[in-house]
Amino acid sequence: MVAAVVESRLLCKRGRRVGLQALFESGFRTEQRISKQQYARQKDRLRVELVNAQFDLQQAKLPVVVLIAGDDRRGVNEIVQLLHEWMDARYLDTRVAQDPTPEELQHPPLWRFWTALAPRGRICLYVGGWAVAPIRSRLARELDDEAFETYVGHAVRFEQALAADGALVLKLWLHLPRKERKRRLAGEDSDEDATWQIQDSDDAVLDSWHRWVPLADRLLEATDSPMARWHVINGTQERARNLAAARIVLTGLQRLLARRTVRPAGSMRGRRPVQYPNVLAAVDLAMRFSDDGAYAAARDKHQGALARLTRGAREEGVSSIVVFEGWDAAGKGGAIRRLTRAMEVRDYRVVPVSAPTPEEQAHHYLWRFWRHLPLAGQMTIFDRSWYGRVLVERVEGLARVEEWERAYDEILDFESQLLEHGIVLLKFWLHIDADEQRDRFAARENTTYKKYRIGADDYRNRARRADYAVAASEMVARTSTKAAPWHLIPANDKRYARVAALRTVSDALRKAL
Repeated sequence: MVAAVVESRLLCKRGRRVGLQALFESGFRTEQRISKQQYARQKDRLRVELVNAQFDLQQAKLPVVVLIAGDDRRGVNEIVQLLHEWMDARYLDTRVAQDPTPEELQHPPLWRFWTALAPRGRICLYVGGWAVAPIRSRLARELDDEAFETYVGHAVRFEQALAADGALVLKLWLHLPRKERKRRLAGEDSDEDATWQIQDSDDAVLDSWHRWVPLADRLLEATDSPMARWHVINGTQERARNLAAARIVLTGLQRLLARRTVRPAGSMRGRRPVQYPNVLAAVDLAMRFSDDGAYAAARDKHQGALARLTRGAREEGVSSIVVFEGWDAAGKGGAIRRLTRAMEVRDYRVVPVSAPTPEEQAHHYLWRFWRHLPLAGQMTIFDRSWYGRVLVERVEGLARVEEWERAYDEILDFESQLLEHGIVLLKFWLHIDADEQRDRFAARENTTYKKYRIGADDYRNRARRADYAVAASEMVARTSTKAAPWHLIPANDKRYARVAALRTVSDALRKAL
C-alpha cells in the first residue's frame, strides 16, 4: 500500500505521541510515485472490487458512513467525485456540510447530520461534516474553547452510537502540506485555465494556517477511536492519494461484510440486574380533586397561563419538548389533549410513537426522534418516546442487552444536546396501580369509540407489569438529571394528572422566558 496514509494513533516518536500538528507543518513522505500505467491497472481492479462490495453491502442491508474532510479542499472534492465515478452512484447518498441554513440553526448542531443518515444498505458520504463544522465555527469565533470541546465530545458520541449500532464509520482526512499548497496557489494564479479551481476557502486555510492546524490536531486526536479511526492522506501525489482513499473504503467494506453476523435479540432475562429503588412505589396515588368545581378552576387557570406562555415562547423563539411515558391506559392521551387545547395549532405538534416503520428500522433508533425536533418557538409532544428502547424493547426482548444498556448513555447525550441548544425538556411518567389499569381496560372494552384502543398486546404487557416496573425504575434512576428530571405524576385520578402536567409545563416555560 502507498505510504500516503498515516493513522493518528501511530504518530509517535520515541514512545511519545508527536501529534498531527508536527505532521501538518512538515508534511509526510510518500515513498513512491505512481506511473500512469500503474495507476490505470490498479484503478481498474479497484473499481470492480468496490462495485462488488457495494452490491453485497446493499443486499446485506449494512450501514456505512464515510466522512471525508481536511485542509485540502480540492482534494476532498476530487475524492468525492472519484467515488461517484468508481462506484454505483445510485447507492451513494452525499451530504455536503456547508454553512448551516436558517432551519438548521434552529436545531442542535448535530441535527443536520443525524437527520441526513442514509438507510442501511447505502453508503452515506459526508463531506466536511462534523469534522470541519466546529473548526470553522471556532475560527469565526462563533464557538469558544469550551463550546468547541463540547461539540467535539458530541461528535465522538455520535460516531460511537453509529458504530455500536453496527455501522462502518470510515474517516478520511485529506492533507496538503503548506509548501505544496503555496506552490499550487502560485502556479494557478499565473495560469488562467486553472484559476477556476481556486476558491476563497483555499486562501482562507492558508491565511489562518497557524490557527487551523492546532484546531485540526485537537479534533483529530479527540475523535480518533478504535471504532472510528482517522486515515490521514497526503494529497501531494494525486494518483497515490486516489488509490489510497479507494483502498481504505474497499478494505472497510470488505471487513464489514466479513464480520457480519445475525444475532438474536436478547431480553432482560439472564442479566444480573442492579437493584434500583422502586421509585414508582413512592408515588402517592391518593392525590385527587375533591370535586368537579375545584378541577375545572385549576384546569382553566393553568390552561390560560399556558396559552399566554406559548405565545411568548413563539415570539422569543423558545422551543420545548414534552415526553409522556407511563402505563397503558394511564391517561397520556387525555393529558396531551388538555395541553393542546390551550395552544394555537401552529405552535405545537403531537408525535405518537408506536412500532417503528420499515424506514425507521433501517436507521439508528434515535434517527426518528431527531427528525421530529421542534423549530424555534414551537413545542413537540411525544406520546411515548426514545425511552421505548429501555422499556418495551428491553422487556419484550426486541433489543439485545448490550443495545438497551448503552442506550442510557446515548439518551443522556441526546438530551444534553437539546438542553445546550436552549430547548425546554420535560419528561412525565403517568403512574396508576394495577387495579385502576384493570378497570380502565374494562371501560375501554365497553365504550364503543374506545374499543380500538385495547387489544391482546395490552393484556400481555399487563401480565409483565413487574418487569416493566423494574425497567421504569432503572430508567428514572439513570436518566433523571438536574436539568431534565423525571416528573412522576399520580394518575389514578385523571383530572389530577392533567392539571399536574399543565402546571409543570407552564412553570417550565415561565422559567425559560
